[in-house]
Amino acid sequence: MRKIMINQIAENTPSSDLNFLDLEQLAQVEFTSECLEYPIESALLLTEDSGSGWRAASGGEQTIRLFFDQPRTIEHIFLIFDEPQQSRTQEFVLLWLMDKESSYREILRQQYHFSPPDTTREIEHYEVRLNQLKVLELRIIPDISGGEACARLKQLRLA
Repeated sequence: MRKIMINQIAENTPSSDLNFLDLEQLAQVEFTSECLEYPIESALLLTEDSGSGWRAASGGEQTIRLFFDQPRTIEHIFLIFDEPQQSRTQEFVLLWLMDKESSYREILRQQYHFSPPDTTREIEHYEVRLNQLKVLELRIIPDISGGEACARLKQLRLA
């Protein structure tokens, strides 16, 4: 019998030949809150060790918004969410604003359940075609049941 084990992380991990955007040079970021020990740049900057990522300073819905200096074309969105402590169902929404438009368009809405110690990480890789992207917005509802969980984002990469 020939066997191959399917590795979910490998399937969701983007190809190493993707040219991720240097968001530090190309965009300004707005966010609703951040814990001082887990600043937003920990999730956005292109580094070998992405560190511990971003964490909100308070519970409830959070927004991270990237404003690009010049309109961009985006073909890949890569996200990693971690929750090592608390069982909860999280929802996130990705929206985008095209240059010279005033209404956001929804890209997707996703829910998933964290159940530590077994299920502590969610990795998402989306292939998209966003032309003339001016603003990308990520809204995170860390606990859809209304609990006071703090949103976390390990990584956000765009190509």
